[in-house]
This record gives sequence, C-alpha cells and structure tokens, in this order.
Amino acid sequence: MANSYDLAIVGGGICGLATALAASKRGKRVIVIDRDAQSNGASVRNFGFVTVTGQKAGETWERARRSAEIWRDIAPKAGIPVLHEGLLITAQRPEAVAVLEEFAATEMGRECLMLTAEAAAAKAPVLVSSRLAAAMWSPHEARVEPRQALPRIAQYLQAECGVDIRWSTAVIGVSDGGVETTAGLIEAEAVVVCPGPDLATLFPERLASYGLRLCKLQMLRLAPQPPEWKLPGAVMSDLSLVRYEGYTELPASKILRTRLEVEQPQWLAHGIHLIVVQGADGSLVVGDSHHYAATPDPFAPAAVEDLIVEEAGRVLALKNSKVIERWTGIYPSAADRTAFIDTPSEGVRILVVSSGTGMSTAFALGEETVASLYGAAA
Repeated sequence: MANSYDLAIVGGGICGLATALAASKRGKRVIVIDRDAQSNGASVRNFGFVTVTGQKAGETWERARRSAEIWRDIAPKAGIPVLHEGLLITAQRPEAVAVLEEFAATEMGRECLMLTAEAAAAKAPVLVSSRLAAAMWSPHEARVEPRQALPRIAQYLQAECGVDIRWSTAVIGVSDGGVETTAGLIEAEAVVVCPGPDLATLFPERLASYGLRLCKLQMLRLAPQPPEWKLPGAVMSDLSLVRYEGYTELPASKILRTRLEVEQPQWLAHGIHLIVVQGADGSLVVGDSHHYAATPDPFAPAAVEDLIVEEAGRVLALKNSKVIERWTGIYPSAADRTAFIDTPSEGVRILVVSSGTGMSTAFALGEETVASLYGAAA
C-alpha cells in the first residue's frame, strides 16, 4: 500500500465504504482506515433492510431511492445475494389502515399498492389473518445479510476499484494534509471522517454542536421456519406507522398513536416497532427497540425481547419462535436531522447518519460527500 492518497476515509462501516465507492468512480486514489479488524458496528448489526417507503419526506426519501439503486447495482458485482425484495406493511386496526391510505395518496406512495385483508393473506399466507385489517405492499425495498454484505463490499472495493483498506489501525488526528494513525502518517489531499457512534475521538466539539446522543437497539434472530414458511418481503406492523417519519408526519398517524398509547404503552415506552426479515436458511431477524443515552448501557433486558417477539407473533403465524441469537446495536441520533455532512475545513468532511437509516441512505450520502469535495459528477 502507498502512503499518499487523494482521499483518506476514516471508518470502514457502510458510510465509509459507500464514500470509497463514490470516490473510486471519480478515479480517486482512496484509502479506508478502521480501528477494528473488520466492519463491526451498526453496519453489521442491523436488518440488512434497504428501506425506502416510510422514510422522511424530501432528501431522506430521495437518498433512500438512490441508495436502493446502488445496492441493486453493486450486489451482483460484489457477490451479495438479495434475499428478498419489497415490504409488506400490515395494519391490524382501522386507524392503521387510515395511515396507509393517507400515505398511499402521497407522492411517496404512488408505486405502493393497498391490499385488502384477503389479498394480503393471499400474498403472505404466514400472516395471522384473524388480526389483519389491510396492508400495503411497497416494491422498493431490498434485503441483504449485512454480516455478509459489508465484507464483500470491502473485498470488491479492494479487488475491482483499487481502494486500499487498513484494518486494525486507529486514526488519532486529522489535518488538511492527511491523517495521523497508530501506524504512522497517511498523506491525503482530502479526508472524510465517518465516526459512527464515536463522538469523542475526532472533532468532538463539532459533533457536540449537533446535539447527538446514542441510540441502543435490541435485535434477535429466531430459529429457521419450515421450508414452506416464506415471507414475500420484509414485514412491518402498526407500531412502525408511529415510528417512521414518512408516516408520523401524516395526521392519521397521530390518531393511531393515541390508540396505541392505550393498547400498547409498553411497546411505545421502549421504542419498539416491528421489522421482520428472512434469511437464506429460513431464520428470521426480528426487532427492534430504541433506548437513548449519552452512553447506553450494554444490557439487553429479556422483558424488551419478549415484547418484540410478542409483536411478531401478533402479525405472523410463527412455527418456531425460539431465539437463537441476540445482540445490540448503537448509532448516533439527532432530534432534528437524519444525517449531516459537516465541513471542518476545505479538505475535510465529517459524514454522520444521525438516525437508523445508514443501510438505506449511505450510498447516496457517500456520493453527496464526494461531490462536496470535488464538485458534482459529470
């Protein structure tokens, strides 16, 4: 590896790798530096669910649409299986149906399809039909296995795009001339810092100005279902309609929340909403909860896990609800924005996804970050 580059990227998660991809397409000599031996943070601890429908209207939704395009382009090139596509948002209450109908009438819902309870059950026989009032199908989503996808993106960048990656190397300082690491100085004309949840090491005073806190979420994997038990795509429930900003900005969502505050206050108190995706082996990744703190504790209460599994059982006729794996993820969160690109100096950028939308928007954000350094792509 050389010690001089056009662009040095600090952080080997999805934001760092996405930025490396965008810069390599410009013909830039790129290096990615990460303190861990492989991508090990929120980028591999999520659903692998590229979510478009339900994202906050405006730039977040547009970023998700663009990122989904890039995911579908890079996945076959990098040997990443797309395990299923699309999203089925189920509604158990008439108030939830009203949210879906209101959303379907917006620009963001124009390619989504409202389904009767009967049509939804036909599309997904694994649903608990007795609880189903209606559903909405979105064709935009894709699901990959993040623990497989991130290493394969890194390998693709190295093998096909000429990107250097230095794992197990911490960056301890940044300047316009490059980065100081535990392995010595790496010269670079420009630097992009993707700190993830590390808000204290690089540019802490600038990050502090965004009012960031950390969000801890609980995730789990259920044992493989029988071979005939298949999800048509990702699945969400009523709780998602009071969580995702693409829905919460609609008047009907507030009415639904009022009912949920009576019927499911524990779920709301723990920030639980349901996402279920299926793996190639038939197992289900299920989540998640949201707890906020300056330093989240490392504990995953069984009571929260039980609520998540219970919600999954309300929506899906599970044949096997045994938890075979559990973990937590942590990401930075801001109250007033889903992501930002900060400019400490002319040749330095800080890219932070300040919400749980990294897998869904990082590829677009990587392009925006590179454009902020080098101008719009030709």
